[in-house]
Amino acid sequence: MKTEFYQTLNRQAQALLEGEDDLIAAMANFSALLNDNLADLNWAGFYIKRGDQLVLGPFQGKVACTRIAMGKGVCGTAAALNTTQRVADVHAFDGHIACDSASNSEIVIPVRQGEEVVAVLDIDSPLLNRFDEDDQIGLEMMVKSFESGLFA
Repeated sequence: MKTEFYQTLNRQAQALLEGEDDLIAAMANFSALLNDNLADLNWAGFYIKRGDQLVLGPFQGKVACTRIAMGKGVCGTAAALNTTQRVADVHAFDGHIACDSASNSEIVIPVRQGEEVVAVLDIDSPLLNRFDEDDQIGLEMMVKSFESGLFA
């Protein structure tokens, strides 16, 4: 069931972003689409890599941390390791940065141009263990479509 949900959501994202070549505009609509369609979220958005840190990009949710050092927190770890970080309980994640104390679980997916990480997609939930393997697969598929649409 989740597979079909993410395939449908991915088609909506592709249609929404078709012909858009501005990274900020694409990120803004992509994060709004996720926020509107995924249940039990309190934050969905992007951090953009600028040198040795991640800088807040377009998002939906409460006020957020503005800058995150590479390798720090869930976002910085995902960017530094170039791998998705799916965290069932952020309070058990060593070095977690609590931008919103209501967040309990998180998934962060690197956004790449070629092999280089240029940003991360960060999604937070007030629920523990909100994101499972099906969510990870579906969201990674959506990020790949996002990358190919903008960086092709």
